[in-house]
Amino acid sequence: MKYKVGLISLGCDKNRIDAEVMLSELKKNGFEIVNDETKADIIIVNTCGFIESAKRESIETILEMAQNKIEGSCKAIIATGCMAERYKQELIEEMPELDAVVGTGNYTNIVEIVNNILNGNNKIVKVGNINYNLEYKERVLTTPKHYAYIKIAEGCNNNCSYCIIPQLRGRFRSRKMEDIINEANQLAKQGVKELILVAQDTTMYGIDIYGKKMLCKLLTELENVEGIEWIRIMYSYPEEIDDELIDTIKNSKKICNYFDIPIQHISNNILKLMNRRTTKERIIDVITKIRTKINNAVIRTSLIVGFPGEQEEDFNELVEFIKNYKLDRVGVFEYSQEEGTRAALMENQIPEYIKVKRKDRLMKIQRKISLEKNKSLIGSVLEVIIDGITSDGVYYGRTYGDAPEIDQIVYINTKNKYNNGDIIKIKIVNAFEYDLIGDDLNEFGK
Repeated sequence: MKYKVGLISLGCDKNRIDAEVMLSELKKNGFEIVNDETKADIIIVNTCGFIESAKRESIETILEMAQNKIEGSCKAIIATGCMAERYKQELIEEMPELDAVVGTGNYTNIVEIVNNILNGNNKIVKVGNINYNLEYKERVLTTPKHYAYIKIAEGCNNNCSYCIIPQLRGRFRSRKMEDIINEANQLAKQGVKELILVAQDTTMYGIDIYGKKMLCKLLTELENVEGIEWIRIMYSYPEEIDDELIDTIKNSKKICNYFDIPIQHISNNILKLMNRRTTKERIIDVITKIRTKINNAVIRTSLIVGFPGEQEEDFNELVEFIKNYKLDRVGVFEYSQEEGTRAALMENQIPEYIKVKRKDRLMKIQRKISLEKNKSLIGSVLEVIIDGITSDGVYYGRTYGDAPEIDQIVYINTKNKYNNGDIIKIKIVNAFEYDLIGDDLNEFGK
């Protein structure tokens, strides 16, 4: 009998890659992968456990999938990923719906675990291998065929006071460059046009195995991969963005002029409490340098409001920074008090209503900035990678300044026919807070 497996992956794209490796292992070992959970014999929920909202989503998803044990053909539910690593015993003891809990470093054993369950064993807990070997051979892509995430490192040594990741993902460790290049070549042969590099901290790539930062060297090698047209870098820490990296991006024909820099705050007081390895002055210097060297650079960041001890003056400093520096893409998160972190034990925890108020104020400011920036693009010509077509027959895609699923979308006026992954030139004719509309130059314009 050929058993069917369904998998739902939550959280970040690093987690997604782990899910894709699991799917590949299962497929190679005779299991059939299905997208409809009602038809699955085994359902895997690849959980996120980073903040409270992510944990809630993971638990709700497990409970929702467990209904298939009653109403469908499901024989077992398995929790994998960060929440499984973090709450191993609690999950297996308090959620009778679960048959196995598999941690972040044990997902490559998924075939063995599934077979054990099918042989009558349950309540399996396999966790603790957080500093596991990163290498794998194949993945089953869960993204559209024209773009793929590629994990260049795992774990983190930064030990920010609010973050649980080092306890769940282990110390920072890079993948060998030749393995990344080989994977990029495989992905290109499958039709991938855009590579998106991810790690907890991409800027530190190579420091552990080569004795120095090697991101620029890796980027140069990836540029030579035939078939890859765009390369996008995520999660670049400001204190590690140097002239070499900025110049490498500036001088490249393939690397997007897109800087994803999670600064989290701008007040030196809060940065110190967060145990960030940077300062307000350093952050501003990096932003200024990027914009001076690359005038069309798009800068994305994430911010945390309501961190313990965040006074009005700290928050107002953040407000003024957002107003003055007008970053292109901003995500704002309310501080989540996570057990097991130093910040959770700090005094002066901020009430939830204040966190919500501060988040809303920042996002209101950013929406205005986003609209102004988008309106300034009207009349300009941009390249767009086609991501799909709506039910109304309108193509949509992204510019170099937009990462999938988190940034804005461009809708295209055209009667031409395109495939996902095609890169075309358009003229921007209308703009909204988070969307652009453009005319296809192949059709309209000259």
